[in-house]
Amino acid sequence: MLLRALRNRVFPDHWSLLLGEIALWSFVVLVVTGAYLTFFFDPSMAPVTYQGDYQPLRGVEMSRAYASVLDISFEVRGGLLIRQTHHWAALLLIAALLLQLLRIFLTGAFRAPRRLAWLGAVALFWLAVVGGYTGYMKVDDALSGTGLRIAHALMLSIPVVGTWLADLVFGGEFPGTVIIGRLYWLHLLVPVAMAGLFAGQAVLALRRRPAQWPGPGRSNRTVVGQRFGRWAVRQAGLFLIVAGVLVAMGGLFQINPVWLYGPYQSAVVGAGSQPAWYLLFLEGALRLFPAWELRFTVAGSDYTIPPHFWAGVVLPGVLVALMAGYPFLAARFRRDRGERPYHLLERPRDAPVRTGLAAAVLTVMLVLSVAGVSDLLSASFQLSVDAVTWAGRIGLVVLPPLAYAVAHRLALGLQQHDRQVLAHGVETGLIRRRPDGGYYEVHQPLGPAGLGYRGAPVPKKLNRLGLLPPGPRGFFKPLEETVDAIDDRADPGEIQPELPGSRLNNS
Repeated sequence: MLLRALRNRVFPDHWSLLLGEIALWSFVVLVVTGAYLTFFFDPSMAPVTYQGDYQPLRGVEMSRAYASVLDISFEVRGGLLIRQTHHWAALLLIAALLLQLLRIFLTGAFRAPRRLAWLGAVALFWLAVVGGYTGYMKVDDALSGTGLRIAHALMLSIPVVGTWLADLVFGGEFPGTVIIGRLYWLHLLVPVAMAGLFAGQAVLALRRRPAQWPGPGRSNRTVVGQRFGRWAVRQAGLFLIVAGVLVAMGGLFQINPVWLYGPYQSAVVGAGSQPAWYLLFLEGALRLFPAWELRFTVAGSDYTIPPHFWAGVVLPGVLVALMAGYPFLAARFRRDRGERPYHLLERPRDAPVRTGLAAAVLTVMLVLSVAGVSDLLSASFQLSVDAVTWAGRIGLVVLPPLAYAVAHRLALGLQQHDRQVLAHGVETGLIRRRPDGGYYEVHQPLGPAGLGYRGAPVPKKLNRLGLLPPGPRGFFKPLEETVDAIDDRADPGEIQPELPGSRLNNS
């Protein structure tokens, strides 16, 4: 029964639905390459003197972890290719999951009965961020050591329990001797948790009707798409494409050249140190937040909350809480108790408020990310660091409301344009003259008068209606054809297709 149900299942076909599948296949490549690297990585902070193949670092004292990464890069056969492919796969995984979350949010795919799936998608994204962070932190080079110093400072900023938490995680004073090993085991546990979430997402998807874009033949009860066999073949091809692209990037594009940074030393901080792109917003928040301190007394002891607590601890916590709780807040405002299932996606233009919120949040993250490289901007353009910081603060206040207003108006304008096409028809480009001397453009109606707007894409060109012949050939197709080819196409018994105007009435 399960195989029959799976074979008869219909999968919607749309490019936006591939984002989650790209994330899945990136995760597979990530696991395979990571399993290979575990055979050669030594998660130890014991000091050694490097005597490997990389000449500039010979005789330099470093940890076993960093030395093993150098050995993987220069001595293990194919080690550098696998390590860089692993790194690119991690970045693609996080990017695909972020775009998938954005797609789910903008199309309303988080509504009932998919609220649990939204929570799983949010958990997958943040687990991927944790996995990426622990992955490049355990290398123990100068760049990752700077990131560990920031993490230690954020732990210390937590009121009351901050010092205890930092000592517990690092095993004493920074950097201690156990943090690399703990990050290594956490880095191994994250893929296990993500694999469980991917499996849970697949089970939830199979137990309910798939979400699809509105259009002819599509409703909350009917699904238009591909059967399982054809879908599985396309997924196999997609996996090969994703794996091939990642391996090609790992071989052609250098990423994270740890041998250029050198081993981490607590007293040395490199200029221009930047985190990965998905953590730049956190770096920017730390740089833009004012130097405000909050002091209070508890049980006779004085405590101080430093400014980076609000930017580095509270902000990520609020962001995670809002992402996880938005479907429930939206349902409460709309008084939606989940009794009605939503299997048809909404286009962003049909939810202008939600689209405006997404634009505002993305603007906030963009401003914070740009602020995360404020030192590089200052050095590159010969600007004052204070001027760049204040520009970021002003932009953080002014730009998000502006982005919301622009996105909201654009969504309403696009929706109104669709309604005008449904009411008046498609522009044909034909100009005619009225008896009184005026001119007007001829419109091709899409159907009977009063055709209602139901959220489906509306054709706005004649070639979308089949009223125009195909475009000119001559690049990949020949300009001339033989007489036999023309006679074969001109079948007198062929039935000419009718105009799709009547079929658009259900859209």
